[in-house]
Amino acid sequence: MDPAPIAPAYSAGVLLAIAAAAVLVLLFLIIRLKMHAFVALILVSVLTALATQIPLADIAPVTTYFFGKTLGTVALLVGLGAMIGRLLEVTGGAQVLADTLINAFGEKRAPFALGVAALLFGFPIFFDAGLVVFLPIIFSVARRFGGSVLIYALPAAGAFAAMHAIVPPHPGPVTAATELDASIGLTLLVGVPVAVISWYVGVYLFTKFYAGKIDVPIDDSLLTGRKAGQEQEGRRGPLPSFGLVLLVLLLPLLLIALNTVFTTLIQGGTLEEATWIDALVFIGQTPIALLITLLFATYALGTKGRSAAQVETILNDALGPISAIILITGAGGMFGGVLRHSGIGEALSDSLADIGLPLIISAFVIATLLRVAQGSATVALTTTAGLLSAGAASADLSSIDLVAMVMAIAAGATVLSHVNDSGFWLVSRFFGMDVKTTLRTWTVMETTLGLSIFVLALVLWYATP
Repeated sequence: MDPAPIAPAYSAGVLLAIAAAAVLVLLFLIIRLKMHAFVALILVSVLTALATQIPLADIAPVTTYFFGKTLGTVALLVGLGAMIGRLLEVTGGAQVLADTLINAFGEKRAPFALGVAALLFGFPIFFDAGLVVFLPIIFSVARRFGGSVLIYALPAAGAFAAMHAIVPPHPGPVTAATELDASIGLTLLVGVPVAVISWYVGVYLFTKFYAGKIDVPIDDSLLTGRKAGQEQEGRRGPLPSFGLVLLVLLLPLLLIALNTVFTTLIQGGTLEEATWIDALVFIGQTPIALLITLLFATYALGTKGRSAAQVETILNDALGPISAIILITGAGGMFGGVLRHSGIGEALSDSLADIGLPLIISAFVIATLLRVAQGSATVALTTTAGLLSAGAASADLSSIDLVAMVMAIAAGATVLSHVNDSGFWLVSRFFGMDVKTTLRTWTVMETTLGLSIFVLALVLWYATP
């Protein structure tokens, strides 16, 4: 459980000013002074803790707690995913999958093909895990056709972001629907087309007409261990079949889907807990599912034409390039955690809860401000839903209205991903972008995606009697 936020030392206005100043200082340190992002995030986290009067004795435990909490999840997912990705890349599996997708959709629609595949894979899997498993496919397609890596990366990453934000069984929309007493099943049925439409408008078209024209060189050294432009080492053994590669990618998704289905049935009272059900739920937990997939991929892909020592080297080489990503992401989680612990989120919520706007507008505005202030989309979703649950209950809303509110909250929790969001740092480092470029592309794309979701939420809200 997170440490309880401290009693705010200042008014909401002062706390928000401190949060804004912290973000500006962080950007100045990284962009202008070229300070390493890991160091800058730690420094600004400590300075923010001091400015908001977190007790001196608590600063070190609080910062390390939020660093460790983020790291505990991200390190496992990124580490296991990078190993799977490295095996797919070295054995030619990523190339096989890329060739098959492109042959099906055509060269000109390669970014669209990647996005559609990510939408499908993003149904049961979280943003972080889906992105790391998809990395070798993105880089393989990018190397084949050339151009900026963003042409191929953003449609896929944006698809995972859209599904994670608004479609159950992801935790944010599930929690928001529960808080508002909205139907999770209806949220799922509405959320899928909303995710697809908002992805097409806010991500795919945005990339096609703007972000894809920003040149970011293709550098897959994170997966391959080689620098941009360096040729790949010769492969050993035959190329794997498309079916085998697809199985490697689908295996974690199927295991995670099992976890989701049985957990939902147990919580709904349809099933009673039993040993075999517990076992399926266990193997479907994301880290365990990725571990099982890695073991399967190691045997099915890695051992063909290679010794055990060579396979061990492949897996070891996968971890080196991601160490900086993991540490920077953990530090980003530390910064967001300090902002929450300082009481900024609570002070902001209290000042906006009775602002007098229509519920659908309040849902978007509050979620947006919470997202900007503390970084976590899930925290923004759950906090906003909790704040508005009483108002929603007293407003006699229809089932569609309640789902529209969930969508509006998710929209606000999606926009303006920036330096206090761990996802911002994952995308930045995975695709070799500096902070300024990430702000110009990923931050703007998340905003167009969120605004697209919000427009659809408004249509649902005002189209129903």
